[in-house]
Amino acid sequence: MAEETVWRGSVSQRRNFGLFLFQGLVAAAILVAFVLLERGASPEVRKVGPYILILLAVPIFIAAARYLQTKCKIYELTTERLKTTEGVFSKVTDTLEFYRVKDIETHQPFLYRLCGIENIQLNTSDTTSPFVLIEAVPHETGLADKIRNQVETIRQQKGVREIDVE
Repeated sequence: MAEETVWRGSVSQRRNFGLFLFQGLVAAAILVAFVLLERGASPEVRKVGPYILILLAVPIFIAAARYLQTKCKIYELTTERLKTTEGVFSKVTDTLEFYRVKDIETHQPFLYRLCGIENIQLNTSDTTSPFVLIEAVPHETGLADKIRNQVETIRQQKGVREIDVE
């Protein structure tokens, strides 16, 4: 049976709201400092004013970098595995075979509940990544249930059973 994509999505930009708000406030503070220097300063100090505007590049760069990092993290749920691709310039893809998933947890902190997003943590028997965190995906997609259904289906197809030894 050919592998098919069940769901494909990326991390929600809503998780960056706090950072974007903070960087906006920093940019506003820089603009206020510029205006105050231009209004009440001596001519020598006014020459420094335009250089203060260069500082606007810092919060803009930080916000843009976070936006790109978030946008470039892609989750792809197929019928057999979960692929996580991340990276802006260089891409890295991590693959998790579904028969290795032991447990699925969903986490919805208060602010995430307000935004309608959730984190899904997969506890696995994979030695390289015992915990896989799927961050800030929309809650209404029902991704945790889709993963659970695919895990059960692939375990039945491959005849894999989970045995806990203590």
